[in-house]
Amino acid sequence: MDASTDLRPVQLVGMMLKKAKNAPVERGEDQMADTETRVLIADDHPLVRGALREAVTGVVPGVHVIEAGEFDAAAATLAAEGDLDLVLLDLTMPGVQGFSGLMYLRAQYPGTPVIVVSGNEDRGVIRRCIEFGASGFIPKSVDVDSMRTAIRAVLDGGSWTPADVDLTTPPDRETGDIVRRLGSLTPQQVRVLMMLSEGLLNKQIAYELGVSEATVKAHVSAILQKLGVESRTQAVIAASKIAAGQWTPQIA
Repeated sequence: MDASTDLRPVQLVGMMLKKAKNAPVERGEDQMADTETRVLIADDHPLVRGALREAVTGVVPGVHVIEAGEFDAAAATLAAEGDLDLVLLDLTMPGVQGFSGLMYLRAQYPGTPVIVVSGNEDRGVIRRCIEFGASGFIPKSVDVDSMRTAIRAVLDGGSWTPADVDLTTPPDRETGDIVRRLGSLTPQQVRVLMMLSEGLLNKQIAYELGVSEATVKAHVSAILQKLGVESRTQAVIAASKIAAGQWTPQIA
């Protein structure tokens, strides 16, 4: 792994800001100029959000950038704004852990592309993000030109990961089963699953979602069936392991 992965978050942020400040902004004919483009940056570090904003505005002049420091704020923004053109999502921020935030966004807003932006450059993590539906993965240690290339590629309908990440081999049986089972969950069931992993009771989940406890119980029952587990406790364990990318489902 590159030595840059050992840098502390503050050092990574400093690198990103310095590169964003010094890098020239291309103004060629192929540069996007759609002033209606809307991008959400979801990261709990203000300096990281600032660096990402710098990169985004270098790709799309006049872009409307929305920032969120917590996942709940990001979800509320998407609920209010509808499908955006792009979400830049940190894997670890208040309100989510592991892949749960990515899972929720892909279930709730399948038409909105998501680029994961993370200081975790483990190739297995990057691959799992793509398998869970991300359109790209930007390590926080890359230079601003690479960030802009990634953003431009995804806004153009493509994808982007570091060049040394091998995505040519198909996912193994376990990963394919996880993706298939998660894909069968409704957006509300994904939300309930996330809350189960946070230790919330049915009554608390019902309050947060504005629904009855009976509705929550129905969602939990459906989740158990779709994940192939038999109890709420097993569902909580499965949810925690899914978030960490460590779940081994029961395969018939």
